[in-house]
Amino acid sequence: MSSDRLIIFDTTLRDGEQSPGASMTRDEKVRIARALERMRVDVIEAGFPIASGGDFEAVQAVARAVKDSTVCGLARALDRDIDRAGEALKDAKSARIHTFIATSPIHMKMKLRMEPDQVLEQAVKAVTRARKYTDNVEFSPEDAGRSELDFLCRVLEAVIDAGATTVNIPDTVGYNLPHQFGQLIADLIERVPNADKAVFSVHCHNDLGLAVGNSLSAVLNGARQVECTINGLGERAGNASLEEVVMAVRTRQDVFPCDTRLDTTNIMTCSRLVSGVTGFVVQPNKAIVGANAFAHESGIHQDGVLKSRETYEIMRAQDVGWTANRIVLGKHSGRNAFRTHLEQLGIAFDSEEGLNEAFSRFKDLADKKHEIYDEDLQALVSELSLDAENEQFKLIALKVCSETGETPDASITLSVNGEEKHAHSSGGGPVDAAFKAIEMIVNSGTELQLYSVSNITSGTDAQGEVTVRLERGGHIVNGLGADTDIVIASARAYVNALNKIIRPEGREHPQRGDV
Repeated sequence: MSSDRLIIFDTTLRDGEQSPGASMTRDEKVRIARALERMRVDVIEAGFPIASGGDFEAVQAVARAVKDSTVCGLARALDRDIDRAGEALKDAKSARIHTFIATSPIHMKMKLRMEPDQVLEQAVKAVTRARKYTDNVEFSPEDAGRSELDFLCRVLEAVIDAGATTVNIPDTVGYNLPHQFGQLIADLIERVPNADKAVFSVHCHNDLGLAVGNSLSAVLNGARQVECTINGLGERAGNASLEEVVMAVRTRQDVFPCDTRLDTTNIMTCSRLVSGVTGFVVQPNKAIVGANAFAHESGIHQDGVLKSRETYEIMRAQDVGWTANRIVLGKHSGRNAFRTHLEQLGIAFDSEEGLNEAFSRFKDLADKKHEIYDEDLQALVSELSLDAENEQFKLIALKVCSETGETPDASITLSVNGEEKHAHSSGGGPVDAAFKAIEMIVNSGTELQLYSVSNITSGTDAQGEVTVRLERGGHIVNGLGADTDIVIASARAYVNALNKIIRPEGREHPQRGDV
């Protein structure tokens, strides 16, 4: 591996999904994986196969769908985990098993209840077993950021000898500061005798807002793989943001002795897709992908940019995928033009039925909205379920009455397993009335955890995109709905969530799948 190449390891589908409420279906994971592949991400960590049947199937589906990126599965340093990961990845063109065990004193004593020598022995055993499935094995000493340096060196030397080709140094709890973490990487590369036999990687969490800073400091000190997520998604405060790491390295080539191979013009497409699927809206002032990232309000700034873009912009908006987003599609556009434009956006369908349903929704939208934007299409496709035949509930009709001084009410018609059912309810507002009417039919026993509304584009005819998060028995799902009528979008989102929660794909992690 060339020393001037920085490997990007994306864990949106694994660590990103561990964000409370960010669970993804198998089809959603495949869609995101394909978008990451088009962006030329080197390694895609697709999930934690031992966690559940649903996670195993998702990793397996991603392994079968992706051809140009390495697909990785996470496994604790346990035989059953590694065997399950190997089985899930067997159809991958390029596969990696990522195994881990904690090495910090507090984790070994309080969580594992193991002595250091036992941990070292199990780490070596895990790497050896993983090598039976693939030559591409990554090892992580969980909570390395709080581990003792001498013991960390012993473990890394042993696992490299056992065949680990990548050793990943996680700041699992986001405890380190950039100068400390960079020095840790430098010390490990210097002190581990066989350090030249493996790629050193980092996986930083953002508890103190330092995940990107720590990752970049590590790169400057010899790390040549960074583990990150789209939009910085991840457990607790999240992970290092892929787009920030990549663009910092790309923009500051005067400082960094390496670069990635990513096609950064796909960053915005991936960001919008992940945001739509998970329901985690990107804050406007988020670096690179936030709505204000390339906006200029100050008169002084505007004047400077008009005279020379470089006065206040250190990168071009187009380089990360920002465009005018206006397309020449309308209600008279044909199916082939529709399909071609979706492909340009990185959206493909596995079946003609899926394309036909999307095209039908597009025609309906074109009747309501004069100008169609790329964001509208992204929302339309995100809302679609490609396995519609398995949907138990489907919104057929909704009528809402809301006027000043009167209690809002809603009448709804749902298809329940093909049978139409009707209900009428009042509520504190039109959305509340619609949700109560739905529950009169479904009686789901769920609790509403989140209701979020955002506009997809500007203008009074813009679509509203609604995210609904439901919880039942510890299982959390997101529902997504979009429409020019916000109440209809809300009802669609609620029904979408109900369809997910009645067929949970469970993500039970026997031990934190977090490094």
